[in-house]
Amino acid sequence: MGKDKNPRRVAENEAMAKLRMLRTSPQKLNLVAAMIRGKKVDRALNDLTFSKKRIAIDVRKCLQSAIANAENNHNLDVDELIVAEAYVGKNLTLKRGRPRARGRFGRILKPFSELTIKVRQVEEQA
Repeated sequence: MGKDKNPRRVAENEAMAKLRMLRTSPQKLNLVAAMIRGKKVDRALNDLTFSKKRIAIDVRKCLQSAIANAENNHNLDVDELIVAEAYVGKNLTLKRGRPRARGRFGRILKPFSELTIKVRQVEEQA
């Protein structure tokens, strides 16, 4: 008399990985996420490896996690995976400040982001 199994959040030929609390603004993270959308996973990993953006290291880790989830949890073929979706969301913002001239206070916002990557298996056309 147990509970039913939760339904999958993604389709049968997809796998997902989510990364939270990334210390960068969503706008900067979206530039890197846009770089890999729709590409084959091996090409996307290469692009992230040689990117000069600091946050590309963390995006690469998230993509590797999505690939590992696809291979180990959902039995998908790694050679046929593409990055189906890579989207960015806002997370919390630390509010900091700095004293300015004439007794004023300059706000410094330190935003955090989150990243979701979905990989999908597509059969190659001959």
